[in-house]
Amino acid sequence: MLAAGSPCRPAGPEERRGCGARPGGQERGIKTARELARGPSAFIPLGEIPQEGGESSLHQLLGAFVSAGRVDHVAMVMGLHPQYLSSFWKTQYLLLRMDGPLPYHKRHYIAIMAAARHRCSYLVGLHMGEFLQVGGNPAWLRGLHCAPQKLRNLSEINKLLAHRPWLITKEHIEALLKPGEDSWSLAELVQALVLLTHYHSLASFVFGCGIKPEEEQDVENSCWAPSPHSDSSPTSDDTMGGSGGTDAMQELEVLMERMKLLQENQLEEEGVTQEEMATRFELEKTESLLVPSSDILDPSLQSNIRCFLEDPEFGYKDFTRRGEQAPPTFRAQDYTWEDHGYSLINRLYPDVGQLLDEKFQVVYNLTYNTIAMHCGVDTSMLRRAIWNYVHCVFGIRYDDYDYGEVNQLLERNLKIYIKTVACYPEKTTKQIYTQFWRHFKHSEKVHINLLLLEARMQAALLYALRAVTRYMT
Repeated sequence: MLAAGSPCRPAGPEERRGCGARPGGQERGIKTARELARGPSAFIPLGEIPQEGGESSLHQLLGAFVSAGRVDHVAMVMGLHPQYLSSFWKTQYLLLRMDGPLPYHKRHYIAIMAAARHRCSYLVGLHMGEFLQVGGNPAWLRGLHCAPQKLRNLSEINKLLAHRPWLITKEHIEALLKPGEDSWSLAELVQALVLLTHYHSLASFVFGCGIKPEEEQDVENSCWAPSPHSDSSPTSDDTMGGSGGTDAMQELEVLMERMKLLQENQLEEEGVTQEEMATRFELEKTESLLVPSSDILDPSLQSNIRCFLEDPEFGYKDFTRRGEQAPPTFRAQDYTWEDHGYSLINRLYPDVGQLLDEKFQVVYNLTYNTIAMHCGVDTSMLRRAIWNYVHCVFGIRYDDYDYGEVNQLLERNLKIYIKTVACYPEKTTKQIYTQFWRHFKHSEKVHINLLLLEARMQAALLYALRAVTRYMT
């Protein structure tokens, strides 16, 4: 679907190995183990990650990172998709380092607060260092209780944005903007909301791609840990012997056939009624409850994370469950990014709306017209299904989308992965990463994580900005 490299060349044997085909012998297995040990990701062998001196556009981009500080592990993995990395980097640079309503040290502290909601010590550690570099008060790093009340007041909206954004109301906005010594300005709050959603979503990417600590970070503070329930061998999950490879190939061919049939049906059918569309959305939303989350989570919350949290037990809860009062479905057409969110952000925080919009567009339209070893494939239907499924688990419905396509195109293992990474990324394991799309390239799985990152960020932003709009009117 999304493989980096030439769009018209079938994947070679080396590329196919990266997607789960059996590598040749024990020597390859040992090599893969070493690559995983040395690379930026616990899931992706080092040989699959772009290196310096490779593609010229990527080389220039990584050069820009070096001049700005360093090439971190997130950038190395995102470098599988240079066009997206460029857009992401410009946005993050503006959020953290360019003029804006919030002082620089508070921006990094907000990043710490956001990353802590998902126990992501990779990002927490990174921004503790950045916080000190820009002159932040070291005492604040002892925990939220040592930070100014104004920052502590963000805890509630941080918690809701991270786990249940549909609960955010104009009253939450009003409480933060209420005149007083610790009040926020509207411009400051909008920048804070963008920072919070950016780092919640980036935590999803960090866990979803198995990003490892930087060399200078304490290994004990790693944001990922191999689950005791998953295979601890780095190579065994990447190999498929016997029927495993055959099954994976069959899954791929079934997906190709379903895409072809759906595209043909779209040309032939007049369309589905609005009532049927609504019914299919509710069915998909209900079925998403049946997608089990991994129950694997280290109960011992590290002290360097806990100190930045209030109500640490609060987490994602399915948008609607049988027998419970569910909040109304967010109809995407009633409050869209294009017509409402974009203009509001641009008015209150100039330039960032444009960069966010570019980033959403880049990832949504990014394609190499490939799926595994197939080339010349229109993948727009598959990308749309992934994006809309993420929004579905956050309660957002598109009136003009047939949610029957989600069930046709997204296999169960992929749904489990998407829901885990989007809703409780700290529970991601290598096992669920390797179990879906077993014949696809690692770069294609990274692309899925980019779609997840941006779809999740946009969903949370829509809820937050809708509340701001309601407050203003």
